[in-house]
Amino acid sequence: MICRDMTFYKEYEKVWVAVDVIIFGFDDGKLKILIGRRQMDPGRGEWSLYGGFVGNNESVDEAAERVLYSLTGLRRLYMRQVGAFGAVDRDPGERVVSIAYYALINVADYDEQLRLEHGLEWVDVKHIPTLYSDHNDMTQQALKKMRQKIKTEPISFRLLPPLFTLTQLQKLYEAVQGEEVDKRNFRKRVKEMDFIEKTELIDKSHSKRGAALYRFNRRTYNEDPNFKL
Repeated sequence: MICRDMTFYKEYEKVWVAVDVIIFGFDDGKLKILIGRRQMDPGRGEWSLYGGFVGNNESVDEAAERVLYSLTGLRRLYMRQVGAFGAVDRDPGERVVSIAYYALINVADYDEQLRLEHGLEWVDVKHIPTLYSDHNDMTQQALKKMRQKIKTEPISFRLLPPLFTLTQLQKLYEAVQGEEVDKRNFRKRVKEMDFIEKTELIDKSHSKRGAALYRFNRRTYNEDPNFKL
């Protein structure tokens, strides 16, 4: 417990600090975010990201991790800070500054019962409804950062199952970037990356011939700092 001398800063007004988390998932060939109906005033019933206020004894990163775990039940997820959102009128309730984060999860790892308990829904990023306050802006900034990051770091594997096909990888990359890529060139570049390993396993869920399954080798990637997709 941190004790603070309450005699300091009395001449200043207090400002609330919150965190909001944009949770991305990849499902059915589409990039999606997890949203729900706001369950508190102001804005009760509006579509919203999920977040919470930062406690006196936790950092903003710890608060974001707490919120993420409460919603997903998962730990050690990929999460990065998007930025601070502090427009004076962003929250009609109080003067609130929010630190936004984005996180990536494999939808298959997410407990469906937990989603239902929280009243959450996966929504295609192409069809995001109007969200509470500046949450649409947060989401767009998160997408922008993720699109930049996916070109220089293999974060796409955070959204895929451990074993995946090249078609799945391509569709994910296209979903994040919001545009189609040339199949032949994409596969040529992927196959040149030693840290994407072809296995002897075959996925026959979509055709009799099937498609080869690949996996990400983190150790090999760590030895290859020049990755660029």
